Amino acid sequence: MRELVSEAEVAAASGDDDLLVWAVQGMRPGVRAWAYGDAVAVASPEASRRDRLVVGGAPGRVVPLVRHALAEAGPSYRPLGDAALVEQVVEAVPELELAARFSWMGTEKLAPPREETAGREWPPDWLADSAAPEVAALLDTASPGSYAVPGLARVRRWAGVRDGSGALLAVAADAWSAPAVGLLAGVATAVPARGRGLGERVCRFVASALIAEHGRAALMVDDWNHAAFAVYERLGFARRRVAAAGLRA
Repeated sequence: MRELVSEAEVAAASGDDDLLVWAVQGMRPGVRAWAYGDAVAVASPEASRRDRLVVGGAPGRVVPLVRHALAEAGPSYRPLGDAALVEQVVEAVPELELAARFSWMGTEKLAPPREETAGREWPPDWLADSAAPEVAALLDTASPGSYAVPGLARVRRWAGVRDGSGALLAVAADAWSAPAVGLLAGVATAVPARGRGLGERVCRFVASALIAEHGRAALMVDDWNHAAFAVYERLGFARRRVAAAGLRA
């Protein structure tokens, strides 16, 4: 096993895999990474509210690498990677069990915007820190399971759409972004305002800023959320099915 000590080493070893490069988080304190042949593992503490062990490579190399990484990083880390790979890891490591399936989506370039009419007079913009209670209230009703919430560490900033009266109708966050991959999170639209394209507009605004700053944007989305997939695919994001595993209880 070879320990990797920089984002550049992880990018080179993984073929610049955006999920693995995101997990490196600029090698902030606590992040560790290893390679074994063509396999790479990155232990990233509190990355989108989980201690994540992001993995990639051939299963025959990934399995011993996962064992090594868990011994080094500790049992709180959840292996995360392409769904088929994680399923094979779980089969080979009896102490692990499948915990979740979802999707990772990424892009380096947004698709052109479609013609819109509803709500065009309400452009998205970055919100002041003082808007945190409004964002929290919107998330409580429109997306109570959101991982990104105001005040959480590394949830950097929020964008929103307000109507003519100043009411907050849609939000999205720049959260847990890494130097080479910006992460879009905390997307929510007030229930009465849905169907007007406001969520898509605020996502485009944040994703555009992330691409400009980091070179590419990514997000995570539950596989049941077909409406969200439609929005993100219109924006130009490509879907990648992933899974997470954890130690058996």
